[in-house]
Parts: sequence; C-alpha cells; structure tokens
Amino acid sequence: MRTDAQRNRTAILAAAAETFAEHGPKATTEQVAIRAGVAVGTVFRHFPTKGALLVAIMKESLQRLTELAAESTLFGFISAVVDEAVRTRTVVTAPAGQDPDVGDALRGLTDEISRLLKQAKAAGEVRSAVRVDEVMALMTAAAQAAQQGGWPVDLRRRTLAIIFRGLAPE
Repeated sequence: MRTDAQRNRTAILAAAAETFAEHGPKATTEQVAIRAGVAVGTVFRHFPTKGALLVAIMKESLQRLTELAAESTLFGFISAVVDEAVRTRTVVTAPAGQDPDVGDALRGLTDEISRLLKQAKAAGEVRSAVRVDEVMALMTAAAQAAQQGGWPVDLRRRTLAIIFRGLAPE
C-alpha cells in the first residue's frame, strides 16, 4: 500500500472509532470522512461498506486489547476493558448479517486471557476450576452493561470487586 493510502486508512480508522464512540452504530460513513479529512469516496475505496469499516475497527480493537493483555494482570485487564468500553462506547460485536474474519485476532486475545488466568491461578488469586470462556463471558457482560448503562467509575469498581471476589478461591 502506498504511504499516502496507508496514512488515509489509518486516519479513517481513527476517525471511525471516534465517530462511532460519539454517535453509536447510527454514525455514517460521511461523518467518518469529514472527521478523517478525506472524501467519502476515499472511505469507500478502503472499506466498501459500513460493515467492512466496523469489522476493521473490530480487528484493530482486538489487536489493541491483545497488546494490553500482554502487559496486564487478569483483574487489571478486565478493569481496563470495562473502562475502555464506557470511554469509547464500544464493545466489539460483529455487524448484523456479517461473518467477519476475526478468528485469528480473537484467538490471540483468548490466548492472552488464558495466560493471564493461569498466572492468576498460580498466584492464588483465582480458583482452579475457573475457565477462560467463563472469564471472557464475565468480562464481556460487565463491559456491555457498564457501556450501555453509562456506569460511573465507582459503580464499575464496586461491581468488578464483586466479580473478582466470585473468582477468588474459597
């Protein structure tokens, strides 16, 4: 990809993330183009549909979360994901009717969460019977609830403390 095309793609993705955080799923590609400082045709050259743009945001988000997980503890990572969901108003979900090719990115994130879970178990912070799919379900549910409910920081902290106590050894 040419340097200017890569720069446009990066600007479009950043603008799209901000636009969807501000306006939710009703945001338009025209709003994204304006924020990115490009013509709407440029958006469509990189992302032929709004769904394709949402999938690209999803992949980028999963990659960012995977990098964050590599530097975190399990409870720190879950807290960061919930805070990020509220801040950006996004919880990664596939656009309706699409089957995005995000399997590799999701597997990478799952592998990192699995590693964090093993570390937490070894440190005696999480009971041995807890599985990675359970951790991901709790994390996703907390992030979605906090995002949709606009939970303030105090409510997020208190709710996560309850979840973390539920994961702890008896």
